[in-house]
Amino acid sequence: MSSTLRGWHRRVSVAAIGAATLAISVLSAPGASAQDFPAPDEIVSSPNMKHELNIPQTAPLAGQGSTGTDIAFQGRYAFVGNYLGFTIYDIKNPKKTRIVSQVLCPGSQNDISIYGNLVFLSTDSRRSDDSCASTSQNDGTKAYWEGIKIFDVSDKRAPRYIKSVETACGSHTHTLVPSKDRRTAYLYVSSYSPSASLSKCQPPHDLISIVEVPMRRPTAAHVAATPVLFPDGGNPGIPGNVEDGYVSATTGCHDITAYPEKDLAAGACMGDGVLFDISDRLNPREIHRVQDDEHFAFWHSATFNNAGTKVVFTDELGGGGAATCNAEIGPERGADGIYDIVGRGDDRRLVFKSYFKIDRHQTDDENCVAHNGSLLPIKGKDIMVQAWYMGGIQVWDFTDSSKPKKIGFIERGPAADPDTGGGSWSAYYYNGYIFSSDLGKGFDVISISDPRTDPAKYVRMHELNVQTQSSYGR
Repeated sequence: MSSTLRGWHRRVSVAAIGAATLAISVLSAPGASAQDFPAPDEIVSSPNMKHELNIPQTAPLAGQGSTGTDIAFQGRYAFVGNYLGFTIYDIKNPKKTRIVSQVLCPGSQNDISIYGNLVFLSTDSRRSDDSCASTSQNDGTKAYWEGIKIFDVSDKRAPRYIKSVETACGSHTHTLVPSKDRRTAYLYVSSYSPSASLSKCQPPHDLISIVEVPMRRPTAAHVAATPVLFPDGGNPGIPGNVEDGYVSATTGCHDITAYPEKDLAAGACMGDGVLFDISDRLNPREIHRVQDDEHFAFWHSATFNNAGTKVVFTDELGGGGAATCNAEIGPERGADGIYDIVGRGDDRRLVFKSYFKIDRHQTDDENCVAHNGSLLPIKGKDIMVQAWYMGGIQVWDFTDSSKPKKIGFIERGPAADPDTGGGSWSAYYYNGYIFSSDLGKGFDVISISDPRTDPAKYVRMHELNVQTQSSYGR
């Protein structure tokens, strides 16, 4: 681990650019069926959802290597990751969202979170060093770096890179878990796919790295623990392909969602879905583990309901690059799995209730997969918005775990320029609007008007890291 920052970062002021928007035709499609495919880059939606604004990817976070990823929120700002760095947007007036600053700091995926004045970024690609001027280092036998980068964003116009922490096998994603006294931030770092050819990522890799960040002295951040979550090796997997069915072997976790108030976490861990007790922040303890070798290929992410009595797990069938929303794949593979949490204490169990998948078939030119989403803060209801890559964005209700219902959708047709790609990576609800980070199209602002979701407009949040859930009242 290098505690010396050997590089630099490039900040781009875009005050002169303003909130440049991309003109896109929008088609309201109240009766759209599975066969009503939109034209390339055309937007279709249910009548209760509306596309309000798009800000295209902007240099230096545009062009070759640019891919939009996750979003975190604090106050009037959205922090959006990109394989090339991150962007800070002012969303005080969502329909007039503008770029405040951009940081060029390559390192996929640049999964992002915000806590206090600190932004955390995940680097899950081998780099020549820990600086923002690093280059790709594909030979895993040579010196390389990957892990967590920390930025001070006290001045939103001029973020400062202050610290790096190297972690085993890099950081594909990370989950912010505050200490109970909120003086320390713990980052649960998920990484996977070890290889004998990688000097710093040797098998077995059945662990997570926990980075401890003292909030008053963040430059003292360090790896405080590396708990082994799968001493038995986890799901051994089933070889195969998308069409014939396969199950990923567990070699770590892809993502973990924490509910600190309830001392719970849900791990989406490749071949396994896991419920953890995190009352001891440095020692997550398994309560129950489930597998679904018939339908789930890759356990990708998790969302608790507000009561902490359910978990929605997503399946990243095809790894995000395949067309899996079609009749051939069907409604259960590549779907969300809804699980109730039953029992108490160490006797709690994850009990499967149903699957949910978008019902609009996509073309063979559209990668479509269950991806990142968040709850809408609605008392007494379990409603979430979710990204599906080129399958678009879906709002749906799982209050009845056995009978989930769709509420609304919005999506673009296939990318007109195949080189830019597209599709919603993350779609989150924050203070009255849905914000989406598109892989190739930039940042989208979407509104929804529906009696079932309107109560959420009256709930104001100050901070939102979706993988760190907090309650919003009963």
